[in-house]
This record gives sequence, C-alpha cells and structure tokens, in this order.
Amino acid sequence: MHFWPYWLLWACCGDYYAALHNTLLGYLRFGKGRCNCLLGSGVIAGGMPRFISALTVLVPDYDAAISFYVDQLGFILIEDTVLSADKRWVLVAPSPVSETRLLLAKAASDPQQATVGNQAGGRVFLFLNTDQFDADYAAYRQAGVHFVEAPRTQSYGKVAVFADPFGNRWDLIETAAN
Repeated sequence: MHFWPYWLLWACCGDYYAALHNTLLGYLRFGKGRCNCLLGSGVIAGGMPRFISALTVLVPDYDAAISFYVDQLGFILIEDTVLSADKRWVLVAPSPVSETRLLLAKAASDPQQATVGNQAGGRVFLFLNTDQFDADYAAYRQAGVHFVEAPRTQSYGKVAVFADPFGNRWDLIETAAN
C-alpha cells in the first residue's frame, strides 16, 4: 500500500472530491480508486520518478551539431566524452535543469545516414517550449536559424516551425495560458 495525502492528489488531478474520497479510504492503490492521475505520472513503486532522459538525434558530424545546438539555439553542452576514435557521447539540453536531453549521435552506417534529418518522416520531430516566444524567435532568426514557417497563433498557443541544419523539423512553441 502507498499512502497519498489528499492535497497532493487534488493538486495532481484537480478533483477535490476524488482526492478526499481516496484519503478517507486511507490509501490509493495503483489502479484503484477514482483518482488515476498518479498512474501516468511516472511514479513507480518505491517513489522513484520515471522520465525520458535522452532522445537520440542522428547527425552527420558531432562538431557541426554542437555548433548549431549550442551556438545558435543556446543549448547547454552537458557532456562531450570521446568513446573511441569515431564515437563520442554528446549530450545537449535547452537548460541545465532540463530532464530530457538530446544525445547527438554521429550516423555510422548507411541506414543511419539515410535517416539523418528525417527521423520523423518529414513531420515535426521535436518541440521546444518557451515562455518568451517573441524574444526567442527574434534571437533565433538573428542567430541564423532557418524557420520553414512563419509564426502563427493556434488554439494551443503560438508556434513557428524551424529546421536544424540536417533537416529535422522543430516547433518553437509557447502554449496558451490556461
């Protein structure tokens, strides 16, 4: 059994009555009760959170990729470790506190090289959220980032699509206030 205070459940699911009901029962077991918000929260037995730590982005060249992500997008170079004569472990992230990072991996085979810049089959591959869209958009344009679409406002927020030098499409997005 795992005990959850009702205020945590209320903060998580926004349903005061379900949270209070589960607290009055004295426990919330995974898969039981009316508040299932913790089931998809990434919390596993023992309380350790799960999250995606890295996504691999295939690139033709480590240094060109670092130059784009760090110098043009302003990402942080988290790690650059030489593993062998032709393999490095290169992690970048939008900020030092980002849970999810990009592993820049040099394409080493013909099938890998064929997917560089097209890892999502022509769709937007990655989403970069911001709370200052206009400033970031202007800074990225000034830094030479290639936007393939002009900014537009959607029901979910403000968005513009840009491409990395290898062809991967990204959304720069500022979500609408709730």
